[in-house]
Amino acid sequence: MLHGMKSTPTARRFVQAALVLGLLSSALAHGEGPPNVVVIVTDDQGWGDVGFHNPAVYSPRMDALAASGVRFTQHYVMPQCTPTRVALMTGRYPSRFGPQAQQANNAPAFPLGTPTLATLLKAAGYSTHLVGKWHLGSSREHGPNQHGFDQSYGSLAGACGMYDHRYRPGRFAETWHRNGEVIPGWENGVHTSDLLAAEAVRVIETEREAPFFLYLAFQAVHTPLDERGRFTDRPTQLDPEDPTRWLDEDEIPWFHDPEGVIQKELDPEKRLLLAAIHHMDHAIGAVVDALERTGQAEDTLILFTSDNGPQGSWGGNAYPDDLKLTDFNQPLPMRGKKTDTYEGGIRVPGFAVWPGRIEGREVKTPVHVVDWMPTLARIVGGEAPPSTDGCDLTPLLYGLAAPDGLRTRDLYWVWSSSSNRRALRWGDWKIVRYGKGPVTGPEDWQLFNLVRDPEETTDCGAAEPERRAELHRRYLEQRAKDRGPLRAGEGRAGEGGALPGRDGRL
Repeated sequence: MLHGMKSTPTARRFVQAALVLGLLSSALAHGEGPPNVVVIVTDDQGWGDVGFHNPAVYSPRMDALAASGVRFTQHYVMPQCTPTRVALMTGRYPSRFGPQAQQANNAPAFPLGTPTLATLLKAAGYSTHLVGKWHLGSSREHGPNQHGFDQSYGSLAGACGMYDHRYRPGRFAETWHRNGEVIPGWENGVHTSDLLAAEAVRVIETEREAPFFLYLAFQAVHTPLDERGRFTDRPTQLDPEDPTRWLDEDEIPWFHDPEGVIQKELDPEKRLLLAAIHHMDHAIGAVVDALERTGQAEDTLILFTSDNGPQGSWGGNAYPDDLKLTDFNQPLPMRGKKTDTYEGGIRVPGFAVWPGRIEGREVKTPVHVVDWMPTLARIVGGEAPPSTDGCDLTPLLYGLAAPDGLRTRDLYWVWSSSSNRRALRWGDWKIVRYGKGPVTGPEDWQLFNLVRDPEETTDCGAAEPERRAELHRRYLEQRAKDRGPLRAGEGRAGEGGALPGRDGRL
C-alpha cells in the first residue's frame, strides 16, 4: 500500500492500476513497442481434448505453451462457435446483438461498424490478419475485411471439408476465400490445418514496420474428422478387414506419436479425434517455430481458447466426406457438452503466453472470452468500447490479486435463437434453465455450487431459495440489456435499448 493511503477498495484499485501500468511499461520498454498479438481459437476442442488436462491426449506443443504461460482453470466461452466468436471479437455477450448471434449462423452476427478486436488493434497501429474460420456473416459483404481485418484467408462460413474446403451444400458451399474472393478449386487436396499453418507462417515472416494481429481460427477438431496422410484422394474410412482400425492407419503419421499415446486408445473414433488433435498441435508448433525463427517470440502475446465444449456424437453427411461418429471426444470431468450451458459446454482450455513478460502459473479466477477485448486494449494502449461486458485481465496476467470487479461480476449465457438454454454464474454459484416458454420465476431454475459440486449434480435451489432468487434477479438484469433480431436500417446493436427476444420475453 502506498504510504499514508488507507486500505479501502478505492485505494486498492488505485494501487493495482499503478502496479499494472508499471509492469506494462516495463514489458514494453523491454521490447520496442506493443507486442504482436496471436489469438488461436480451436473448434469443438473440449476440456479433456488436450494433453495438459488429460494424459490420454498427445498435444506436446499446446502443452508446452500452456506450461510457459498463464493457464486459466476456469476459462469460459459460449456454448457454440458463432456466439463465442461474437464474444471474442466484440467483448460483448452475443445476446446483446439479438437471436441471430446466439447460435451457429450464416447471417450477419452484428452490424457493420461494430467495434471489434481488429478495429481496436488497427487503430493502435497494427496490421490485422484473419487466418481460418470466420462464421460471423458468411457473405463477402459481412466478412472479416468489412470488420477491421486488412487481410483474410480461410472459410467465410463455418466448418468445411478438411480436404476440399466446402461448407454444407447451398448458398455458402463455396466458402474458401482470400479477402472475400472465393479461391478457384478451393485449394482442394490439402488438410485445412496445414493450409492455415502455412498462411499463418507467411503472415509472421512478412517484414513490416508495425506490430501484427493474427487471429488464427482452426477448423479442427470440428467434424468432419478426416486424416488421410499421403492418401489424399481417399477419404478416411474404416478398414473393411478390421473395423477397429482405419484404412492404412499404420502409414498415416497423425495416428502415431513417440510415446504411443494415440495407439493406446482402442476406440477407433476416439483415436481419429486424437489424430486430428495431433495434426493441429503440429500446425500450432509450426506457428510457434516461425515466431522463434524470426526472433519475434518474446515480442508476441499468444492467447489460446477453444470455442465451446466437445461435440460428443455426430450424425454425419452434413459436409463433404463427413463420417457418422459416436461418443468420440475424451471424457469430461463435468456435465454437458457443446450447446450446453452446463460447465462441459462452456468451460474450455484457455491460456496466455508472453515469454519473458508473464510467468507460467495457474489462475483459478473465473474468466470469460469477452475479457480479451478490454485486456488487449490495456496492453496495446488502445481503448475498449464502453459497451464491453468484459473485464481487464492484466492484473491476473502479472500475478496480482483478482480485482474486485472480477470477483463480483455476473457471467451470463443465453444460447439458441429461441433463447432456450440459459445460465448465470455469480461467485461460486450458478443458475441454469433449459426449455422454451416464459421464465416465470426463480423456481424454474436449477442452482449449483461450483466449488462443492463442479459436476453440477445437486440442485440446491430448494435449500437456498434466497440465493437462487438473487441470481435470478441478476439474470433478469442481464437479459434486459439484450435485444431482439436485427432489423434493416438499425445502427449498432444494443445502443437503442433492450428489445424482447424472439420468445417474447426479456
